[in-house]
Amino acid sequence: MKQAIIDLGTNTFHLLIADRQNGHPETLFRESRPARIGQAGINQGIITEEGIGRALDVLTYFRQKLDEFGVSDEQVLATGTSAIRVARNQAEFIERVRQQTRIPIRVLSGDQEAEYIYQGVRAAGALSDQTALIIDIGGGSVEFILGNQSRIFWKQSFEIGGQRLRERFMTADPISAGSIRRLTDYFQEQLLSLANAVHQYQPTVLVGSSGSFDTLIDMYYMHEKGRLPDLDQTSFTLPVAEFYRAYSLLTTRNHDERMQLPGMIELRVDMIVVAVCLIDFVLKQYAINQIRTSTYSLKEGILSSLD
Repeated sequence: MKQAIIDLGTNTFHLLIADRQNGHPETLFRESRPARIGQAGINQGIITEEGIGRALDVLTYFRQKLDEFGVSDEQVLATGTSAIRVARNQAEFIERVRQQTRIPIRVLSGDQEAEYIYQGVRAAGALSDQTALIIDIGGGSVEFILGNQSRIFWKQSFEIGGQRLRERFMTADPISAGSIRRLTDYFQEQLLSLANAVHQYQPTVLVGSSGSFDTLIDMYYMHEKGRLPDLDQTSFTLPVAEFYRAYSLLTTRNHDERMQLPGMIELRVDMIVVAVCLIDFVLKQYAINQIRTSTYSLKEGILSSLD
């Protein structure tokens, strides 16, 4: 049976098509395309007309792929996250997508999003018996989950995603030292409940879920080995020293200079700046000195939870 998961993120839409034989899903097709539905509207709680247009363009293409692979409408699950979750014009957006593409959208709560991200990271083999602080940095929200390979201890979604942070704090490019200080103060203020949970559960490793973490791994591999990692590897170790090499490069270069960095992609070139500021804050604030990454995230978590 063919199944499709569509993750409608704030910056990027992802399509995953799998064929489930004997309960085990085999990936047939996956693609990520920029839709940037949060651009210029996310901090106002609206998806702009331009954002809706970009979304419809990407989803029309995804519809063609669904038809090409013969996925029935009943086996398509499209989930909306932060930008759609908070949009005042959510109902209009969902209806226009349904009318034009026949793709129905289910809006996830932050709690559901965090649960699926955990399932995806666990399916990637990125967790062990150690207590991990799992982070998924999206365009609209950031999910933090404390857990190990057996269970979740605590989870919460915060509306402090990269698109929000960029529009609010990244007033110059390269980002200024003052902006980084303001970001740090903002994280301190917004993440009080996380600080309490970290104090209680004492994580020893940070596990980053896809997105900017994928790009950090690509930069690491290009720097160390001169090639990108194998596509079938789903979990990696990122040395902290390598993270700080990338942090230094990303926070001191402008858009065009960042694009020249080996391993960088257009999709992440801007959001990764505020993402590494958040990762830096977490490592220092909670005295964590190990980083692992998972290429699996929300969509793989949803797929693994389907019967």
